[in-house]
Amino acid sequence: MDINVALKAFIRTVEKGSITAAARDLGVTQPAVTKHISNLERHVQARLLERSSKIVRPTAHGLELYEASRIAIASIDAALEGVRINTGEIEGNLRIHAPSCIGVGHLERIVGEFQDDYCGISVELALDERTVDLVYDNFDLSLHYGKIEDQDVIARRIGWVERFLVASPRYLKQVGEIEDTQRFSELEVIGTPKMLAQRNTISLLGPGARAEDVTVRPILITNNAHVMIAALLRGRGVGLVQKNLVLDLLASGELVRVLPEYWLRSTEAFLAYPSTKFMRPVVRAFTDFVMPRLRDIDGISPEQR
Repeated sequence: MDINVALKAFIRTVEKGSITAAARDLGVTQPAVTKHISNLERHVQARLLERSSKIVRPTAHGLELYEASRIAIASIDAALEGVRINTGEIEGNLRIHAPSCIGVGHLERIVGEFQDDYCGISVELALDERTVDLVYDNFDLSLHYGKIEDQDVIARRIGWVERFLVASPRYLKQVGEIEDTQRFSELEVIGTPKMLAQRNTISLLGPGARAEDVTVRPILITNNAHVMIAALLRGRGVGLVQKNLVLDLLASGELVRVLPEYWLRSTEAFLAYPSTKFMRPVVRAFTDFVMPRLRDIDGISPEQR
């Protein structure tokens, strides 16, 4: 029995709550994972997992082994990568999660630049708006909005993401000039679920940073940056957008600011990773590479608006 392989199969099964999911995550067959776990149980002479039709849970012995072995395995992997990096080589794989509104056009570019310097590293970049569990979902890093209250996660602040109102000239020609916030109750609005959490009300910061609650009429709520931009360019409504997402479109005139003296309250962005004792060199290399580049993005400010 390869104890290292067996422990990795066991660890992923505990974290995913399913042998099938663990096998898919590890890129092996379900019978292979089952065999590894059975061999491990015979080796330690204890039952490690309780199996049901819906979920797999660790027994008391299994939980004890999981807590100890996941740290040990992470330490071994980090040590092996450390040897490679000290000999001038750094390779491996990274799984990164980020919202599409910052991943598209920014993080994807930074990842490409990183791989130009570290050609031995493969990257899996997942872009969507869900909140992920770094351990359960098996991500090395996650870029997210808002603080994480999790002692097992380290979150490094990137900055404050600026947000405002935009629309296409086509839409503004259709509805006429928008001179004040009172018109929003009769205009179509497009935004993300988080920006439109109150559904029919948004909070804007006006001149002098004065907060104003504004009644709106959402016509499209989407967590996909491509869908939002496409709808705005077709003249579907006024968009509540991140500044970094529309810079090129503003420069080309395809979109324009609406009420430029008003802003949506900025949101805090973080880069998070599991707080294991030994950070994998490939994760450390990417973290050091990406942080200053994310902070340089136009639309990410060191201060809250």
